[in-house]
Amino acid sequence: QVQLAESGGGSVQSGGSLRLSCAATGYTSNTYCMGWFRQAPGKEREGVAGIASDGTTSYADSVKGRFTISQDNTNAKKIYLQMNSLKSDDTAMYYCAARFGVCYTSPPRAADFAYWGQGTQVTVSS
Repeated sequence: QVQLAESGGGSVQSGGSLRLSCAATGYTSNTYCMGWFRQAPGKEREGVAGIASDGTTSYADSVKGRFTISQDNTNAKKIYLQMNSLKSDDTAMYYCAARFGVCYTSPPRAADFAYWGQGTQVTVSS
């Protein structure tokens, strides 16, 4: 059973930075795709960034140049989302997700992911 655990959310002022972490356990394959998604109240869940097991990354246009997804060098099943120049529009619940196999789309699409974390809240105040 794959389990995901996020951490690192919080409150920050506009222009600030936060780093989210996600640790995955229970993987049975070395080929996988992991991603960060977010959902604001009243909005659909959207893909923010994705990373494949080979290190290939993808981003939503709204976060390109501000957010960076990466893998832990010693534990590839741990990923991070470095968020810089945060805006009030970035306020949302952020979720880590994973799937076996390749990353299908760029940025990731929620329907393609089978495993989800509980989420961590990010609040950006102006």
